[in-house]
Amino acid sequence: MGGFIMSSRRKFIRDLVGASAGLGMLSLPTDLLAQQDLVSLSILHTNDIHGHIDSFPEDHSIYEGRGGLARLSGLIQNIRQTEKNVLLFDAGDMFQGTPYFNYYKGELILKVMSEMGYDAGTLGNHEFDNGLEGIQKVIDFANFPLVCSNYNFSNTRLLDTFPDYTIYRKSGIKVGVYGLGVELEGLVSEQNYEETEYLDPVAVALEKESFLKNDKKCDLVICLSHLGLKFKGTTISDTLLAAQTHHTDLIIGGHTHSFLDAALELKNADGKRILVNQAGWGGMVLGRVDFIFDQHRKEEPQILSQNIAGHL
Repeated sequence: MGGFIMSSRRKFIRDLVGASAGLGMLSLPTDLLAQQDLVSLSILHTNDIHGHIDSFPEDHSIYEGRGGLARLSGLIQNIRQTEKNVLLFDAGDMFQGTPYFNYYKGELILKVMSEMGYDAGTLGNHEFDNGLEGIQKVIDFANFPLVCSNYNFSNTRLLDTFPDYTIYRKSGIKVGVYGLGVELEGLVSEQNYEETEYLDPVAVALEKESFLKNDKKCDLVICLSHLGLKFKGTTISDTLLAAQTHHTDLIIGGHTHSFLDAALELKNADGKRILVNQAGWGGMVLGRVDFIFDQHRKEEPQILSQNIAGHL
């Protein structure tokens, strides 16, 4: 009897995934989810906002009238009204790109993101554009943590400013998050990062994912990455990192401004599924990945993934 119930539940999940994907993932049927002892978790994310609170100008040569956090906030609010369990993340480079940054030096974008209810972010290279002092002056305007696992700030003014992981709980689902930044040398002026030590992102990822999965017993492990989606050669990227991990379920990326229709489904070092996603830049896309957990088998969530154009 137990086998029949589990088989029926799996069929229900498969049907649900297919139907929801066909509907553009606007909402999940929460009444049916409850009947089947299923829990859905919606992961929303952005990257490389670059100070774009407003949309691009209507006369912009490429992105006319598109993008901006103001537009995304409406999408996010609608999703929160229909989904019970939602987390909102950012993968870095919030700063630099519009006059808002030139004048407010990061204060305004952090205030806006706080008002939008971001749960966490990570550091991109442009967060260092005004140096460590510039970060220190505005960081308190963020009421969400910027998680950074592979920058060691021990010998700088930013000591103990950034957590190296954080954990969230949603309807019995435990979500662990760590963050990875790009190599600063050669990308950022040395005077802007001073004695910040860059730690190998692969080694750090392996340490943090094991800690979150095995020690903290997280059901889902997420990496917020500003490494970039993919490069020629051996430069570390999200796709190369994914292949070396064991316990990370989702890498939310930034840095390369990559537009994906949905998360890439790759294989980790054990041949198991790992997702990699990125949402363009400038607030033109809202990344979305939905995990559907069977409360009796949390280790094998089903997924839905479809990134949403921010001008819809």
